[in-house]
Order: sequence, then C-alpha cells, then structure tokens
Amino acid sequence: MILCRVNGPSYIGIRMIFARFATQAGKRKGSRHMTEITQKTLAIVCGADQLPVSTALSAPQSSKQKNQVGMYMESMTVFPVLQRERKCRPAHDRNGKPYTLRWRQRDTYLKVQSDKKEEDLRRVVDALIELSVTHLITIGGDDTAYTASCVADYAMNKRGLTISFVHIPKTIDNDLPLPEGIPTFGFETARSLGTQLVSNLMEDAKTTGRWFIAVAMGRTAGHLALGIGKSAGATVTVLPEEFLGKELIPMSLIVDILTGAIIKRLASERKYGVAVVAEGLLERIREEDLEALSCIEHDDHGHVRYAEISFSSVLKREVQANLTSLGIKMDITNKEIGYEVRCATPNAFDVEYTRNLGFAAIEFLKEGGTNALISIQNNMIVPIPFEDIKDPETGKTRVRRVNTESIQYRIARQYMIRLEKKDFEPGLEFVQLAVAAHMSPEEFRERFEYVTNY
Repeated sequence: MILCRVNGPSYIGIRMIFARFATQAGKRKGSRHMTEITQKTLAIVCGADQLPVSTALSAPQSSKQKNQVGMYMESMTVFPVLQRERKCRPAHDRNGKPYTLRWRQRDTYLKVQSDKKEEDLRRVVDALIELSVTHLITIGGDDTAYTASCVADYAMNKRGLTISFVHIPKTIDNDLPLPEGIPTFGFETARSLGTQLVSNLMEDAKTTGRWFIAVAMGRTAGHLALGIGKSAGATVTVLPEEFLGKELIPMSLIVDILTGAIIKRLASERKYGVAVVAEGLLERIREEDLEALSCIEHDDHGHVRYAEISFSSVLKREVQANLTSLGIKMDITNKEIGYEVRCATPNAFDVEYTRNLGFAAIEFLKEGGTNALISIQNNMIVPIPFEDIKDPETGKTRVRRVNTESIQYRIARQYMIRLEKKDFEPGLEFVQLAVAAHMSPEEFRERFEYVTNY
C-alpha cells in the first residue's frame, strides 16, 4: 500500500478501500452469515468526518512496490468505495467482479459508536463476512478507534470470527492516547500550515494596528491551538485544558482573559496582537451561555457541531463590547482556522510518518497481531492494545489532553502576553495597566485579577 495525497472535499465521510489478495485461493463458504472465511482479504476503513490530512491508501503502481508492501501477499488490487447510500448494504457482482460496499454514515457505521446497538454491529460484521474480510485496518481518530474496538469485540465474542484488527492514529487534534510527545499523523502538517496562517495575521496586525482572534480546530483538546500559537509567536493562546477540574466556566471569563491581554499590550503602547483560541473551549463553557448561541447542533457521537458555530465571531463581538464598555476603541477581526489545515499537502514529517505507520500496521497483521492501535516509539513498532486506550469510566477511547505541567506548555505560557498574578503587585506597571483600562488601580484589580487563577 502506498500513501498518497487525494482531494479531501471529495472524500467526505467514510471511505473504504478493499485489497483482495491472491495467495490463498478459494471462496467464502455458505451464506454471508457463516463465519468461515477461506480467502484472505484486507479491508481498509478511513474515518474522514474530520479529515486531518488528505492522505489515503492506493494500489501499488509497480511489482517492486507490491513486493515492498505486500509482505505475505503476492499481489493486491484496490477498490475504492465512497459512502453515499442510505443503508448498510453489501453488494457484489454475481459475475465475479470486485465486491463493493457502501455505508451511510448517519444510519449505520458511526451509529455504532454512539449507541453500540447489537443490530448495527451485526450488520457491519455481516458486511465484512460478505466481503470475506480477514484483516481490517482502520485509520482515524478517537471515534474511529472506538468503533474498531467495538466491531472487533463483537466479531470475536459474539460471532466467533478471527478477523484481525489494527488502528492507525490519524487526527489533526492529536488527542489519541499515545505516549507523551508522539503525534498522530496529520497534526504536524496542520500545525505547519496553521503557523503560516497565524504568522501572516501577526504581520497584518502589526501593519494595520488591529487585533485578530483566531479559533483553531480541535474538538476537545488544545494541541493544535497550542502548537500553532507557540510556533507563530501569537500574543496569547487560550486552551480548554487550562480549566480542567473546575466547574464549567462562563463565557465572560474567556472574554476577560482576551480583554486583559489587549489591555496589557496597550499598557506597553502596542495596539495590535493575535489571540489563538482552541475551539474545544466550547465544551468548557456553561450550558446557559451556550444556549445563547443561535446555531448549536450535535453530531452522531453527541458532540457539538463546532463547524456550525462561528466561535471567533462570538468572541469578537463579546470582546469588542467589553472594550467599548471600558471606553477603549479597538479594531478586531476574527478568523476560523479549520478546514484549510486538514486538507493541506502533507509535509515531509507526515509523508514519512504515514509510510512508517502503514508499514508497521501490515507488519503487525503479518505476525498475527490484532486488536491494537499501532504506534512507533523509539524507532520501534509498539502496538497498544485497544483495552489500554479505553477510558474505564466511559468505555470509549481516552482523550489525550495538553499537559499544562509539561515543559512544552510552560515555555509557551512564559512567552504569552496575558494578565498574570505578578501584574497585580503594587508598582508602576500595575498603575499603567489600570490607566490603559481607563480605571483606577482598585477598580482594575477588582475587575480583572480573578483571571489570573487560570
């Protein structure tokens, strides 16, 4: 299998590529409900509801490539399948032509993740049996990993199947539970392009004397926002992990943190800057504040559809109103950083990384491995069992969040311009902050000191 770039927008949803191997001749016996499979077939499922990098698996173009990748199979043919149909309906050509399978995202495959209904699991496994699948590679984030583990468990414990499963970590959110410092593929490409975009905003802000509020994609964790903000040297970056272990926060806290950063810049006679905010902050905001937003929807996993909420517009409006109430005039422009970074041409790191992960996945299956997430640690292939990546409380895939005690975060925080506890120590700098906010020192302390607790 060769990793290559494809156009992301045309591959929205679930994509499946089936590789049929010729080393073990024979056909599936009996009906699709029987579990004995004699022909080796590798199915590759790419979860692309949030496509991190437009990367997919394609057929080898030469016998040399086949030998490099095929390993224990002499040849393979790849059949791309794009989900569009209403129901999970296995289909095959009665004349012996390649099988195809189409899954409707909402009604079947992804529904398994939210409800884990046995009927949905049965239909998915029946489809795999219909295609004589013996090995399954899933590529995606936490939801895809969770579905893979559910299907693997059902296939083995309920149907007695010996389908081998392996998951490849793919998400720009970088939130799969890999060891500290090991990224998911797609993250480095998204961070690289996001850094370019924010660096451009930094230059524009300086030239025009304005502020930008950029919201970076990341459903729960703030890895991408931190990576972009730190690399671009953004003025301030705000992450959901800064508020973990506390009750849900009011929208006004985020607004005051951003307002405080602007005031601190004004105190040093700089009227410009760029704030990078993680979209995952939406999950940390109080429900009553979220209800004030006019377009909240949920996806099939129960997650808020952040793409439907212009979080940067909301923040711009609230921060602008906050500044106006203080008598501060400031031009603010909002920017959403999302779709453009998840469909970027893979950078050198991800091109090599995905090739390594694909190779490692095949090697793992070749050696009889199953039910694991593949990782590369210290230049060695290290499978992580599905059971080890599950949250014991929810049963779903654990989310890796930004470690705010890590050296990576501590360095990033040190370079941010935001209100800190030391800013409220008596002295000239504290007075300058109050003057910039058009307030007395006592009023400024009462109004903004609380933000330093986060």
